[in-house]
Amino acid sequence: MKKNILFVINKLSCGGAEKSLISLLQTIDYSKYNVDLFLFKHEGVFLNRIPKEVKLIKEPTDYKYFDMSIKKAIIDCLKKGRINLVLSRIFAGYIFKSEPNPAKAEQRAWKHISKSLQNINKHYDTAIGYLEKNPIYFSVDKVKAAKKIGFIHSDYDNLGMDSKIDKKYFDKLDNIITVSQECANVLKKRFSMYTHKINVMYNIVSPNVINQMSFEESNIKYDGIKIVSVGRLSYEKGFDMSIEACKKLVESGYKIKWYLIGDGEDRDKLKNLIKESNLKERILLMGIKENPYPYIREADIYVQPSRFEGKSIAIDEAKILHKPIVVTNFRTAKDQIINGQNGLIVDMNSKSIAEGIKKLIDNNELINKFKDNLSKEKLGTESEIEKLYKLIG
Repeated sequence: MKKNILFVINKLSCGGAEKSLISLLQTIDYSKYNVDLFLFKHEGVFLNRIPKEVKLIKEPTDYKYFDMSIKKAIIDCLKKGRINLVLSRIFAGYIFKSEPNPAKAEQRAWKHISKSLQNINKHYDTAIGYLEKNPIYFSVDKVKAAKKIGFIHSDYDNLGMDSKIDKKYFDKLDNIITVSQECANVLKKRFSMYTHKINVMYNIVSPNVINQMSFEESNIKYDGIKIVSVGRLSYEKGFDMSIEACKKLVESGYKIKWYLIGDGEDRDKLKNLIKESNLKERILLMGIKENPYPYIREADIYVQPSRFEGKSIAIDEAKILHKPIVVTNFRTAKDQIINGQNGLIVDMNSKSIAEGIKKLIDNNELINKFKDNLSKEKLGTESEIEKLYKLIG
């Protein structure tokens, strides 16, 4: 008899966790599992990549009030006589305005946001909150399931969250899964009482799929050195350092063009920094690309300038496409790159990033060494799904 599994995530925007979930859903054995998917909002570039076997649960109708301006939300709720929602929206709005840390704001606002969400009546064998904060909270508070699992996709200490709030929810989880051994070590240190619940499951990436998709057309046309970076345009991804590094390279006479693929809250800030640095022709904000692999394939060098990561899917994808890689020395970098063997790990500043790129541009022998070593690595992680099967039972 098939087991009933529920996955919960905010939406399917272009992020590492979302991409990882789609890969997982494309790998799971549907002869053994019935899979439902709950999204707070039915949107995101990966929405059309949900496998046909997955049942997408109807979008919650009242969640929209917490994703629009407070004025518009209150007017609409009052028109419909939803006084309870008006109060919840006001309290949540106050938290988002007064709490400087966005992660803590989301945590604290949950008790108000949750009042707009109905329980799911179906009983599941396993419910999986596939991202920290709301997806885990929803799985605990709103779902009936024999077993509950929560995923943490980043270095917990760098997320800036309130561990007291999470402790209440982690206590009700049967398992906590994270994406690298370093991330697991951080969780075990912070939540030592739950060490027995913490497991590592690497993000699922498929070399065959990535290679096939990489041969679609990209619009990168440049006869100099092409550099590509992929990620959310946010502080933790360090793209401000990319802009400063690009300026140093241009001033040193290197003929480069740097393509930043992704979107996020820092887009305007980065756009202004590019303009102020007079780099509009050298560093391009490409926006979200549903298929970034042709751009990575066309790159001469792939750079990940992050301040912190859980386990970067983009780095794994660049490795699969045998790209020379430069990464900053964030805490989990050594989980993916062996410095001097399959890439370069540099200090977390623009000068070091620029020096790492120069080292590759000026040393074709080093580039060939990295490519050769990457071609010998076993980079597919489809078998990681077995770890989830074991936890589901």
